[in-house]
Amino acid sequence: MLDAESEQLISVQTPEQWRRRRKELGVWVERSKPVSLGKALYDFDGIEVDAKIYPALVELKSIFIQTEFSCAGVSMLDEPEDHSLYAYVTLLEGSDTERFIQYAMERMGHRLLVTYEQNRGRYDLSSFFIGHNRSFCFLLAEVAKQYGNLFHNRPLSF
Repeated sequence: MLDAESEQLISVQTPEQWRRRRKELGVWVERSKPVSLGKALYDFDGIEVDAKIYPALVELKSIFIQTEFSCAGVSMLDEPEDHSLYAYVTLLEGSDTERFIQYAMERMGHRLLVTYEQNRGRYDLSSFFIGHNRSFCFLLAEVAKQYGNLFHNRPLSF
């Protein structure tokens, strides 16, 4: 739940999507969660980060978007408990951050939940559904790469 005094909801999800999110959370809490793989970590600028979110962090850094916190979120595909429930990346305010967030919201649609904490000068971008955690990580990396190609004059890669 958002702290109304410090967090502002930026993204737009429908009431039906919010109901589906609550239902998904209830199912997740009750389901069995066997561990199939351990939590994989990579070094990112001297900090251990989840392997699944690492490509997104690399792409964000390449377009000069400063990150603060991140997590790949839980998944039945690997580690269902040793993560936050939702994949997320915290972005610090910067000269290009808002434009990137608008671009990401256009490309990722309802999959992306965005909140803003004015008193801390940061945005939280997260997966809207638990079941989209892995695609959130992949899509965020792709969106950052596309953004760099369009707005930072990087050559297109195929």
